[in-house]
Amino acid sequence: MCVCGPKEAKKLLEHREMIRVASKYPNIAKDYFFNQKHQTVDIIKLNGSVELGPIVNLSDVIVDIVETGSTLRENGLEVLEEICPLSARMIVNQVSMQMETDRIRKLINAMKENLD
Repeated sequence: MCVCGPKEAKKLLEHREMIRVASKYPNIAKDYFFNQKHQTVDIIKLNGSVELGPIVNLSDVIVDIVETGSTLRENGLEVLEEICPLSARMIVNQVSMQMETDRIRKLINAMKENLD
């Protein structure tokens, strides 16, 4: 989970100026800026291509999940700050695991193969 934007937006983050932040994750963005950075921000909830926020001047920066960064680069943005690392977990209902063991194990094995 990162704060991303055009290179020049880094100065806004360093000087703790009032900025507009677009995100699909407004609660994470609010928590990060208010509680960790102590910076006043205007949070704009966006769905879809959040990367367009800074491009159309709707926001100064975005808060989003970054995997490879290719979408950011395609839109002239970069990672400015990392908020926190993210990971995925698979949770299986115990009853389902007992009743659908073979099907669930096949799914788990298929996912493991794709991770390697």
